[in-house]
Amino acid sequence: MIALIQRVSQAKVDVDGVTIGAIDKGLLVLLGVEREDDLAKMEKLATKVMSYRVFSDENGKMNLNLEQAGGSLLVVSQFTLAADTGRGLRPSFSGAGTPDQAKTLYDAFVEFCKAKGVTTQTGEFAADMQVSLVNDGPVTFNLQV
Repeated sequence: MIALIQRVSQAKVDVDGVTIGAIDKGLLVLLGVEREDDLAKMEKLATKVMSYRVFSDENGKMNLNLEQAGGSLLVVSQFTLAADTGRGLRPSFSGAGTPDQAKTLYDAFVEFCKAKGVTTQTGEFAADMQVSLVNDGPVTFNLQV
């Protein structure tokens, strides 16, 4: 399971010209599911995302996690993160999770974060989305479990 996280001062996701999810300070999470992923990996990754210290403390050091910084999550499904780009000029998605598996784990990720008290907004699974963000830093990390 893969989470490309970006520290943002604001982010939103639109579908058909309508904003369906938006946050101010927080993390934009682009979430990719691979074939071998399961609920245990989802929980481990969600915990890591929420606990990862990417926000600056009073000394300007990245020492604060999402909760400590008072941030929110915007979680957007992105199966292209599971692409194999090692050969040729066209990505292979043979390692990506099936649509049903990915939807189940995406929904579980969102619900897990909400259950931990994190304000969580979402995109729309499998929709054509337009994601806008102001990357703060820029700070971007690729987390995998």
